[in-house]
Amino acid sequence: MTVKTPIARPGMRIGLLGGSFDPAHEGHAHITEFALRRFGLDRVWWLVSPGNPLKEHGPAPLAERIAAARRVMRHPRVEITDIEAQLATRMTADTIAELQRHCPAVQFVWLMGSDNLVQFDRWERWSEIAARVPIGVLARPGTRLAARQSRAAQIMRAGRLPEAYASLLPMMKPPAWVLLNLPMSPLSSTMIRNGGDMRADEEGTAK
Repeated sequence: MTVKTPIARPGMRIGLLGGSFDPAHEGHAHITEFALRRFGLDRVWWLVSPGNPLKEHGPAPLAERIAAARRVMRHPRVEITDIEAQLATRMTADTIAELQRHCPAVQFVWLMGSDNLVQFDRWERWSEIAARVPIGVLARPGTRLAARQSRAAQIMRAGRLPEAYASLLPMMKPPAWVLLNLPMSPLSSTMIRNGGDMRADEEGTAK
């Protein structure tokens, strides 16, 4: 299988932000730029997914969502990709495994919002994800406390790093994770689709 990946040189620290991005918005850009700085990442790849197994209704066509994401996220170290469609993967564990196979010398970090950590133990093979890559968790409105107290956080508590060591996360042997507080952006894709009258939901793909 031929997969077209962005630049991925040996030793690079690359953050992976998965999601339907339906639509992409400034909140996604906000946490991405924060993650680049605090985790000391060389690049962040947005993995625009074909669909989310935990969502009842399918997203807008993939090409439309990628085009919209590129209008929102204009940063020289951020790549908007359709890698999951190329790999024909639907589960995050499979996507990460394939990326590690294609780019064995890259240090990948999985990025997620704190709202996703709350439900992380519902993801398919979530413990495999935690065993494969360090995880950078970015605080989202209303879920910081719930994330810290979540089942997944309790199971992974031995691998949690203090915020002060966030820049070391890409070099840590998993399971390893950091929960970062950051200036809050209330935006979510659900709010935008519904005219701004719903509370914020997930930043990444819960799957």
